[in-house]
Amino acid sequence: MDFELPWLLLGLPVAFALGWLASRIDLRQWKREQRESSQTYLKGLNLLLNEQQDKAIDTFIEVVQNDPDSTELHFSLGNLFRRRGEYERAVRLHEFLLARAGLPRAERERAQDALAQDFMKAGLFDRAEQAYRALEGSAFDTDARLALLALHERSRDWQTAIDVARKLEQSGAASFASRIAHYWCEIAHDADARRQPEAAGAALKQAREVDPQAPRPLIMIGRRYALEGEHAQAMRAFGELLVANRASFNLVAHEFAASARACGREAAALEQLDGVYRAEPSLDLLAAIGELDADRQRQRERLTMHLAAHPAFSAAQRLLLLGTAAAPLDPSELHAIDGALERGSRALQRYRCAACGFEGQHHFWQCPGCMAWDSYPPLRLEEA
Repeated sequence: MDFELPWLLLGLPVAFALGWLASRIDLRQWKREQRESSQTYLKGLNLLLNEQQDKAIDTFIEVVQNDPDSTELHFSLGNLFRRRGEYERAVRLHEFLLARAGLPRAERERAQDALAQDFMKAGLFDRAEQAYRALEGSAFDTDARLALLALHERSRDWQTAIDVARKLEQSGAASFASRIAHYWCEIAHDADARRQPEAAGAALKQAREVDPQAPRPLIMIGRRYALEGEHAQAMRAFGELLVANRASFNLVAHEFAASARACGREAAALEQLDGVYRAEPSLDLLAAIGELDADRQRQRERLTMHLAAHPAFSAAQRLLLLGTAAAPLDPSELHAIDGALERGSRALQRYRCAACGFEGQHHFWQCPGCMAWDSYPPLRLEEA
């Protein structure tokens, strides 16, 4: 015992000194690694700012390899891969994060959301849907449901889209009444294509209940009545449209006039259209009025007044075609003028999406370019 005590007393300070020295060495090494990692990260950031993405990615990969626990760097690198279209590498990176044990819940949900975006950008919509569904109840719940809504629209799964939109409304995200009404209209359109008029009618009824002010259901209802020969009912539906959304009535002004002629109500329809035109002039209304009033002189007067207030190639073209009683134009001259005006006005006789600028000869409820709903004003470019 006398022998062991001195050695023990001597060994304790030595062991303490060695431990302290080792800790200092480890601390210096750790600080050096941190400094080198920070320098490498800053180098990668500088390369990224200089739009040298390839070199920046290589630098960030080096940082991640030296510090595998740096989740923020993993996310930055994954975003870079996705932006460059390297979706497979982005997927592998985010799947690696999800497989890591002990990853905090917030980081795990963020990695799940990033993975879903990878699949979406890569066009793997079935896998994207699964990934987004896994985010239900998470901090990304609303964003995931919005992404799922876009997926269901793309796949034309309208019934599922309705369910998702309703859940979004219940969560307080926003009102989706207008969009849900469009979904029911799409269901009605598909039912009509399958020759299921009862199903189509039921879907349009749902659309009206969801959004009574939506113009599209009333337009579809009116057109269905007209096809069935029930022109009085068609006029009634178009009349409801006139009250609910006067601007959208331009889209069916011609059909309203045709139904009025078919059921012998030209005079009442002409009076109604005149009133609408005085409130909000448009070429579509003017054309519909011309269909109900065949008097060429009155048509000329209306066109002249319209041109004075709202110059448009189409109106000028129609006026030239009417000619003048006192000095009628030569047919060849009329043809030449008509051709020139027709060519000049063709580019303006289009509808343009207010969201992305996509143009089309026909009015769209959903833009084929950006997929936005109700982004097409019901007026052509020459009247906007």
